Amino acid sequence: MFETTNFGKFTDIVHRSMDTNAYRRSVIADNIANADTPEFKRSVVNFETMLGYALSTEKQPRFRTAVTNERHIAFSRSMDYKEVRPRRILDFTNSTKNNGNNVDIEQESVLAMQNQLSYELMIQSMNNSFDRINMVIGG
Repeated sequence: MFETTNFGKFTDIVHRSMDTNAYRRSVIADNIANADTPEFKRSVVNFETMLGYALSTEKQPRFRTAVTNERHIAFSRSMDYKEVRPRRILDFTNSTKNNGNNVDIEQESVLAMQNQLSYELMIQSMNNSFDRINMVIGG
């Protein structure tokens, strides 16, 4: 019923973001659990950047470039936000310990807290939206 409305899009995006936060929580927990494992490389979850790109391409005017060969790269491609999936990325950029491990417990703890606060904010936002719908309906 709400799938084609702004409310439906909002709830879908928040739902996807909450799923990503749950996935991110497990990745952070894995990083913390392996903080003393030699040669372990921490992982991060990338989702918000690609979601932002997909949402920004929806608002851009559709400009078709002249592509004469299927191997040519188009200047701009629109992306549906429903195609965006969270990606787990290994961080090979640095080693903070002598054993090759790059997990910093303090950094991971801060990321875990930020992730939890973000999740709670999304729950609060969804609850407020449903409260407004309920108020309009007259419940």
